[in-house]
Amino acid sequence: MKARLETCALIGHFAQTRIAESAVAVLAALARRGIKVLLAADEPRDFAPEVKSVPRGELAGLADFIIAVGGDGTLLEAARLVAGRDVPLLGINRGRLGFLTDVLPQEVASSVDAVLDGHCTTDARRLLEARLHQATGASASLLALNDVVMLRTETGRMLDFQTTVDGRYLNSHRGDATATGSTAYALSCGGPIVDPRLDVLVMAPICPHTLSDRPIVVPGNSSIEIRSVGRAAGLAGITCDGVPLGDLHPGDRLELSAAGTSITLLHPPGYDYFRLLRSKLHWGRGEKSQER
Repeated sequence: MKARLETCALIGHFAQTRIAESAVAVLAALARRGIKVLLAADEPRDFAPEVKSVPRGELAGLADFIIAVGGDGTLLEAARLVAGRDVPLLGINRGRLGFLTDVLPQEVASSVDAVLDGHCTTDARRLLEARLHQATGASASLLALNDVVMLRTETGRMLDFQTTVDGRYLNSHRGDATATGSTAYALSCGGPIVDPRLDVLVMAPICPHTLSDRPIVVPGNSSIEIRSVGRAAGLAGITCDGVPLGDLHPGDRLELSAAGTSITLLHPPGYDYFRLLRSKLHWGRGEKSQER
């Protein structure tokens, strides 16, 4: 992260009124500090003449930091742009849950000042890399910050697949699929909440057909391999942070491991992960709760 920040890229779906309103507040806070602002050229919203439009793929190369306005999906989009670059991200939450976008709309001005004054907490998050190797010889790969998910593509059909960790056979699964990563997704599958300071991967079966097929936590440097063993072709679709990677057919294999790159999230002063959990999950609201 640069010592002096001069240019900010603003990312969001600005056709939505509530997101556009927060973007206007961000622009006002940046203008007050003399920060240049970049916007993706394919955005339909034109805020002000001084905001420069550039191709979306060039935003991370031209900006010193990025502000994502919206939900976690918007921040994940920004994360894909900055992968491999020293460009930090600040998330303004205008979505629903917001585990990654943790700045409230009323905190926009103070949070922008905190970023520019160097008072934010930096949070390095290592990315996942998913590599799909098909029996035909074709291959594809994508990075993910939140999760890699394998889901069935045909209604009424379960998936049959095997997993290995570091070359050692783990289990054979029957169910919808599996997810690696993601606090919210893993939580909905009965998985654990993992403190982001821990370097681990979570493998969470989705709707397993066997009650003993439970989520498992493995070291962050593990190499996970998934093979389809079903007879029908094209049953499993793979997504990385919601972006399609491809289909897993019998004979194909999906490799998952930590990528050699990370992204940096910015949190406002006083950031507390456990306070965030209490807020998002409505914990500690009984008579005995002690907010400190």
